[in-house]
Amino acid sequence: MDSEGGSWKRILLKISGESFCAENTHGIDLDRISLIAGEAASVHSAGRELAIVCGGGNFIRGADFAKAGMNRATADYMGMLATILNALALQDSLEKSGVETRVLTALEIRDVAEPFIRRRAIRHLEKGRIVILAGGTGNPFFTTDTAAALRAAELGCNVILKGTKVDGVYDRDPKKSRDAKFFARLTFMDVLKGQLKVMDATAASLCMENAIPVRVFNMLVPGNIRRAALGEEIGTLIVP
Repeated sequence: MDSEGGSWKRILLKISGESFCAENTHGIDLDRISLIAGEAASVHSAGRELAIVCGGGNFIRGADFAKAGMNRATADYMGMLATILNALALQDSLEKSGVETRVLTALEIRDVAEPFIRRRAIRHLEKGRIVILAGGTGNPFFTTDTAAALRAAELGCNVILKGTKVDGVYDRDPKKSRDAKFFARLTFMDVLKGQLKVMDATAASLCMENAIPVRVFNMLVPGNIRRAALGEEIGTLIVP
């Protein structure tokens, strides 16, 4: 058990867009959404305040579209809209299980979600609601990892839980290299100097400057989100 994990009262969970769909597919898989919602509800029932940042890679990756010739800002705005689709799907699944939620977006779409206002988001957390954050930072050229780091700093979160499809951080892709080296614990300087592809440099720097640890783990293993939230030593812990 991580000695710090027991004191993590306010948690930010970063979910990649690919986690919302089945392997080698696109769009939204309702079974995946239900699994994520069930685990998030379990963390909430354990007395933790939970904010969730959604990625949008199951629909579109702005950087990939930009490489194909699309204007980068346009591609990134499309990616932000994709995160809102995922947030609404997750909200629906959570509320069906009886958990009160709010979706707050960096891009204003008042008919379906509240605009992100820091004090309002904090108030929702204090009232026991799960806050789902979408729309990235609201600006092109920033990843949802950076959005997660920014929101965690703004909301005073004790940790970022970064759910992925692998067991933690490796020195290379473990799916392509059998001899990939696993890291149980790293510093943000290790991530930056080693150019480890766990999060972009802006996100890593934000976390380092604001002393926000990041735990990277495989969220597709049932129960892992709760284990990570309660401080079990799974995956990789990145510290300032």
